[in-house]
Amino acid sequence: MKTLHVSIVTPDGPVFDSEVEMVSTKAESGELGVLPGHIPMVAPLQIGAVRLNNGTETEYVAVSGGFLEVRPEKVTILAQTAERSEGIDIARAEEAKKRAENRLQGSQDDIDFRRAELALKRAMNRIDVYKHH
Repeated sequence: MKTLHVSIVTPDGPVFDSEVEMVSTKAESGELGVLPGHIPMVAPLQIGAVRLNNGTETEYVAVSGGFLEVRPEKVTILAQTAERSEGIDIARAEEAKKRAENRLQGSQDDIDFRRAELALKRAMNRIDVYKHH
């Protein structure tokens, strides 16, 4: 089967760089699946999982938003943060989830609410991705 080259890059450096058969992720406009030969495009990403399929194996990477650039034989994801499932510190993610939930319950300020909501989404995404490894 044909493959495409996928690079997931953060300001701290590359997180994933390999050939895969299919990439699936959540763009701002909805779920997106990319196969080799896909038309070129750029799309903003939501906080979510990037699924990298290769034969019977699927690898998961948690990303905190960013941008997806698609070329016919290459996909580049630029994200502020990205973690492979096996590299996630689950205890830290669970603690971040609890902190965000506590802030949401006691928050009156709209800005604090939005920050806590995003922190909760990031923590829940990391927990979900960790469960896939």
